[in-house]
Amino acid sequence: MLKKQGLVFLVVAFLLILVNPMKSSAEIVDLTGGIKNEYTYEEYVFILGQPMHFTATSKDVKVTVSEKKDKITETYKIKMQSTNGATLDRTVTYTYNVSNYDAIGQSTATGEVTRYSEKIKYQDATIELKDYQMSKSHITDKRPASDYTSGNSVVRKTYEIKYKGGQTQTVVVHGSGKDASYENFWGAAETQIMEYIFEYPNDTVGTVTSRVSHTKSRTLNYEENLGSLASFEGGYAVNSESDTISQYVYDLPKESGTIEFNAEYMPKVERLIVPKFRDLSAHWAKPSIDKLYSLGIFDDKANFFSPNTPMSRYDFAVAIGKAIDLRVEVGGTTKKKNSTSTIFKDVKRTRPNYEYLVAAYNKGVINGVNGTTFNPEGNLTRQQAAAIIVRALGMEGRAPDPGYTTSYKDDHKILNYARDGVYVITQLGIMNGSQGYFNPSGTLTRAQAAAIIERVLEYLENDLKQNYRDDILFFEY
Repeated sequence: MLKKQGLVFLVVAFLLILVNPMKSSAEIVDLTGGIKNEYTYEEYVFILGQPMHFTATSKDVKVTVSEKKDKITETYKIKMQSTNGATLDRTVTYTYNVSNYDAIGQSTATGEVTRYSEKIKYQDATIELKDYQMSKSHITDKRPASDYTSGNSVVRKTYEIKYKGGQTQTVVVHGSGKDASYENFWGAAETQIMEYIFEYPNDTVGTVTSRVSHTKSRTLNYEENLGSLASFEGGYAVNSESDTISQYVYDLPKESGTIEFNAEYMPKVERLIVPKFRDLSAHWAKPSIDKLYSLGIFDDKANFFSPNTPMSRYDFAVAIGKAIDLRVEVGGTTKKKNSTSTIFKDVKRTRPNYEYLVAAYNKGVINGVNGTTFNPEGNLTRQQAAAIIVRALGMEGRAPDPGYTTSYKDDHKILNYARDGVYVITQLGIMNGSQGYFNPSGTLTRAQAAAIIERVLEYLENDLKQNYRDDILFFEY
């Protein structure tokens, strides 16, 4: 069940995948608070001054999205029925003009209604949408690891109610709201809050608040092998889940109340490869290392991981690129041809996973030690790791204005390029110091780096979901 703990009209909602990325789809259907899964769709309508529960099968809910140049067109076609015999047919088309600002990695989209029709038949009344005005706009900030979106909507609908006896009434609906979402290789959530005012006949007024949130999540679980004499004791499995929760809080002329419901998709399970390192059996970082290897973030071919040796700058850059799923440009199939560019003179293009280094460089995640060299075999320091991770998350802007100091006792040892990274990564809880010291020049071992990368994944999987659903809606479910 969902429990309202407070009224929050601040919406900052920004798909969890482990092996193959999932594309988000329109699970939050339009601005009505309706939700769906692969089987059904349901929504509540308040035009007659009382909640009317409508449902439909998935085949009766069609959502199409097309994009041409700088325009996006969304069309919703829905046919529903209620338990008391009412029917609802709705078709709405929105057109958005998109502006891309590639230099800063952002885009905006502003849309309006270009086509609409809606008709409800209930007992002796026919309710028809006579006018629909809508203005909706959102901004997307495209960071290396995640895209963050925030938007606003304003709507006005005018319905005409005709009764068989010839009586005609008008209901006007005013609405405004906010929505936000995040999407990355590992997770996504979208949350929307709409506030509606219904102007009924006889100068009566009602209000409805719709809160709806959709998430896709995948969790990594260790599964023991049932066979005690098998070649491996167990391995990791990815459990994929998707759900939508919705709540209406209504105060109408004759009744008030709260309606809460949810929809879940059929979960999926996928087994991952099993690590067989022979130097980890009693190591504290074994779970982290095994997870990252199972996910393909580490792809060591040897039987020994060498957890206590220093992590190299190259291996860490590649691992971060895989962890946040940087899209890479893979070279040609022959040795003579390779479309991947040369960026550092001390890193050969033929080196394994080189395309991830290029992608990380092009996205501003990593830099060289100077303009032409990367020092790939150099030991990774703690401040280098902090700077790389925060750039990958796109969170550098969350640091204070220049001139600040961190809370660490060795703040004076933090180099300027890494100061924002150290500050932000501490705030996010991904890295911390010891006894008040950050030790910025300290070398990270391969085991320590694995634990930090696992924490990055937990942030992308869990922390963002918590923030963009629970922290916005204050739902308990």
